[in-house]
Amino acid sequence: MPNSMSQELKKAASNGHEKMLISQELLAKITEVKRLIGPLSYKASLYCSDASITRYLSSRNWNVKKAAQMLKQTLKWRKEYKPEEIRWEEVTDEAESGMLYRPNYHDKYGRSVLVMRPCRKKSKSTEGQIKYFVYCMESAILNLPPHQEQVVWLIDFQGFKLSDVSLTVARETAHIVQEYYPKRLGLAILYNAPMIFQPFFSMVKPFLEIETYNKVKFGYSNDHNTKKIMADLFDKDNLESAFGGNGDTGVDINKYAERMKEDDNNKHSFWTHAKSLSSTAHNAPLDSIRLDADYDASNNEKIDRYPVPN
Repeated sequence: MPNSMSQELKKAASNGHEKMLISQELLAKITEVKRLIGPLSYKASLYCSDASITRYLSSRNWNVKKAAQMLKQTLKWRKEYKPEEIRWEEVTDEAESGMLYRPNYHDKYGRSVLVMRPCRKKSKSTEGQIKYFVYCMESAILNLPPHQEQVVWLIDFQGFKLSDVSLTVARETAHIVQEYYPKRLGLAILYNAPMIFQPFFSMVKPFLEIETYNKVKFGYSNDHNTKKIMADLFDKDNLESAFGGNGDTGVDINKYAERMKEDDNNKHSFWTHAKSLSSTAHNAPLDSIRLDADYDASNNEKIDRYPVPN
């Protein structure tokens, strides 16, 4: 993509504009991707909004053929895996440990948040863990406000042991995020990761694309810079105490179950109305495109990449 387009989107985002001006060149690329992927079902057509296609183009450096191929693979995966049809009752066993959940708050930029606590892992089922992760990603995306497309991960390493992580799960998670949820990860903060985690992270690194790797930041509770960044990103009264906030740490599984069941109903409503909505989404005004390939919603690069513990 030409630098001028990136600069135009960045300027609009930094000025807080709700609508971004999209160049004719991008419009042409979106149209060409639609042509390459061909006729779609109602549900697939709804998924392939202009905003969605833009994410795939950005992920593939604005190469139309590569973006179209990537989108085709996602559509194939969604047709077979049916992530939008996963329901709470199917993932309850994984969720009850509190290892992964979507707290009832966003960051200051409107991004949905997923909290992960590796030390609470109980399941040994790779399939179950991946299914629950996908369920949480779908929930996080469903709960994004207008003009925001990304999700923030907060990973709490309190009580961490190497046995809490699986290279297989990490590799599959990276694959799913990078191939089927392009441009959805805004930031992943690894909070108080101990030195024993570094060898594992070194093994995971080869699975990460450069862009994904650059979204991963290490933060520490005793680090002044980390405290400042967390305060810049989150309302302290919402943020959990485990991450330096004033909120309660953990999740009430019964209340969480009710929220997730409500999410399930909303997902069902959204996708079952695909036929009526698809024409609207397909021809949606370009203010639905709210993505800048080079723009981070915050100055998150200030958080140290590698730990320098005292």
